[in-house]
Amino acid sequence: MERELALEFARVTEAAALAAARWVGKGDKEAADDAAVTAMRVMFDTVSVDGVVVIGEGEMDEAPMLYIGEKVGIGVPPQVDIAVDPLEGTNIVAKGLTGAIAVLAIGPRGSLLHAPDMYMDKIAVGPECKGRVHLDASVKENLWEVARSMDKLISEVTVVVLERERHQQIIEEVRRVGARIKLITDGDVSPAVAAAYPESGVDILLGIGGAPEGVITAAALKCLGGDFQARLYPEDESEIARCHSMGINDINKIFSIDEMVQSEDVIFAATGITDSFLLKGVRYFKRRAVTQTMVMRSLSGTIRHIEANHHLDKKPLFKDQRIQLKMD
Repeated sequence: MERELALEFARVTEAAALAAARWVGKGDKEAADDAAVTAMRVMFDTVSVDGVVVIGEGEMDEAPMLYIGEKVGIGVPPQVDIAVDPLEGTNIVAKGLTGAIAVLAIGPRGSLLHAPDMYMDKIAVGPECKGRVHLDASVKENLWEVARSMDKLISEVTVVVLERERHQQIIEEVRRVGARIKLITDGDVSPAVAAAYPESGVDILLGIGGAPEGVITAAALKCLGGDFQARLYPEDESEIARCHSMGINDINKIFSIDEMVQSEDVIFAATGITDSFLLKGVRYFKRRAVTQTMVMRSLSGTIRHIEANHHLDKKPLFKDQRIQLKMD
């Protein structure tokens, strides 16, 4: 993939973030998500790729755009798989909390795992802990490995966990070991990626979250040299059947980062909507907005942090009637 595409994808996540940010704190998560999806889809019409959405807003009959199988881009090479989450953290935006981002991952055609829309058990760490943790190991074993790998006391290790009833046992085990916990309400992509950033205050993410978000996280951690393992967590027979229909016959299989992202050349882009572990959210000034975006490419190892000033009156995208209808 051409390196110039990285900046094109930054523009895609910026558009989604700018559209969703108008809805921060307004209590309408559907409207916020709709705005982000529409803006991202419109911006994809300008990108020089022949893309197929492999992880998106749902099946064709469930989503009007960015559905699984939809073709995006202007239809010229390279041929790529695209995983998107135009608004990671719909509840976060609705309540005006921290941690919402617009995010996508891109890989060569056939390189990204087509994860079904269900839960997934995950473990995410940074480069120092690569190869040292395992999804089948106990919480205690994994946390001690993290402490040893990072030359920390166990009391200095910080674990991020989604605050859910299903994670009560994990939370209790972390506390028994003596590590620190940061509980989050929604959106596990940002904190999982933050585990690869020494200054983020996050050392490891544990627990069950969305499978599609897991693939996006794996792409980001591949760019950063981190590690990620996951196992699908179907909740009923229909979800097991769906796994089988997608060619995943071993429900207990642990997917490595290289099985989820089968290429050494992937691109990850994310723009902050509200402040998060990684990025500042959209900030508004007089007819101007400022965004903060991260773009990474695994092949080169390059990580770009882009702070962009957007003069909203001059942006053709936001004069598009489809966008106006979603934002007003």
